[in-house]
Amino acid sequence: MSSASSLHQLLDNSARRYPNNIAIEDPSRPEIGAVTYSELEQRANEVREELERVGVQPGDRVGIYAPKSIGSLISVFGILKAGAAYVPVDPGAPPQRNAYIFKDCSVRVVVAARQLQDGLRDGFAVDSLPVLKELETLEQYGVDLLLSAGSQDEADSKQTHAPTDRLSYILYTSGSTGMPKGVMHTHDSALSFIDWCSETFELSELDRFSAHAPFHFDLSILDIYAPIKHGARVVLVGEDLGKQPRQLASVIAELGITVWYSTPSILRLLVEYGQLQQHDYSALRIVFFAGEVYPVKHLRAVKAIWPQPRYYNLYGPTETNVCTYYEVPDNIPEERTEPFPIGKACSGDETIVVDEHGRAVKQDQEGELYVRGGSVMLGYWNLPDRNSHAFFADESGKAWYKTGDIVKEDHEGNYIYIGRRDRMIKRRGYRVELGEIESVLYRHPDIAEAAAIALPDQESGVLVKVFLNWSGEKSPSLIELKGFCAGNLPNYMIPDRFSVLPALPKTSTDKIDYQKLKELD
Repeated sequence: MSSASSLHQLLDNSARRYPNNIAIEDPSRPEIGAVTYSELEQRANEVREELERVGVQPGDRVGIYAPKSIGSLISVFGILKAGAAYVPVDPGAPPQRNAYIFKDCSVRVVVAARQLQDGLRDGFAVDSLPVLKELETLEQYGVDLLLSAGSQDEADSKQTHAPTDRLSYILYTSGSTGMPKGVMHTHDSALSFIDWCSETFELSELDRFSAHAPFHFDLSILDIYAPIKHGARVVLVGEDLGKQPRQLASVIAELGITVWYSTPSILRLLVEYGQLQQHDYSALRIVFFAGEVYPVKHLRAVKAIWPQPRYYNLYGPTETNVCTYYEVPDNIPEERTEPFPIGKACSGDETIVVDEHGRAVKQDQEGELYVRGGSVMLGYWNLPDRNSHAFFADESGKAWYKTGDIVKEDHEGNYIYIGRRDRMIKRRGYRVELGEIESVLYRHPDIAEAAAIALPDQESGVLVKVFLNWSGEKSPSLIELKGFCAGNLPNYMIPDRFSVLPALPKTSTDKIDYQKLKELD
């Protein structure tokens, strides 16, 4: 049972118990330093008051369009305290994509970094978005604008879900239609996960958590709220620091990080380029990894350098928070090559494995993983048809979320991940639908047809290759194609390879033959 009824109450409780503990530290901004729990609560209350002054009400949505910083995290808690839900976006993504997200869920206002305001206005296709106030509370912490984003009436009229006053955040993920879709989580679904973390991993006010994931990525939920619940320290790892493995390796050691959480690819970079042997990591006690398959050879390499922590594989799509977990054994046999399981159900959730007819399969048989329980999302924002297909109702009326992941249960009751049911892939820890890449490429005037496929890669896990039918006079260069994608897609969705064909192969029903494309490759 949670000791709090909302995510922001976690902050209120810790501010009372540990007012002088450091709540957030940003090693990339030494001029700012850190804020205590007392200061974090005070600053968040000031943001709440300003949001309420400009008309934000419980159930509203408020966008966050800023790099990770103390200021943007203060914004998160100010928004929650106002009874609203925060909608974070990737500040490095094209402004048009972010504007679409804000329009889709009809945010009331946007807390934005000054350097991003022009791009946001361009994305909204208006000359100006009114600057409601320059927030002194946030300015000293790296965020300094509050922009009006328009009316919510249209989105509210189409929203068909339960009342939104328990919404806590909406995270947008890649959508098969070419447009991102918003995953709605409540305070209750997030707390279900956070409370499980607290009980399982014996967290305390002495811990120091890495906050490596950006706030629009679901790994950030553990990064933020698990330490805040316990009066522990959140150490922000910004985008620039995250790309410099040597500097990051030094920060982990010097700041005494005790709990690390990231995708496997980041750990691999640290091992290969961080010169970890030069530092003392005796404070590190837990390493969480999630978001993609961790090749055993890379996991073995990090355990050789960091032998003392306990390692956990956390699994769960954005829609479920973390719903299964597995602790990696201390010793990994040299002959082992297959990845470790994703484990057993957690967060108080239930899981089943079913065939294509929704019938439970026997142990050791492959099937799709279904999940139900407290950590599962409320639904997709403004997508009633998608919601009806996302859940399965069993004979007793229980609703199960269909993950789309194919797994099988081993003799110890652990789930082994097999792959995706559809063309959705995990890339650099992010979920990507290949159809969205294709949809964006079709915007190019000289691309007649586009088909994206995923290819296995020993180092990165997966590569994306796109086959094109080009109608322009001159064949495109790789630089031209990459540049077009960079202007329309987040970096993690940009294809690795391109191939131009006179025509794309078709099936007998005149659909693109993806299997033939894989054979061609």
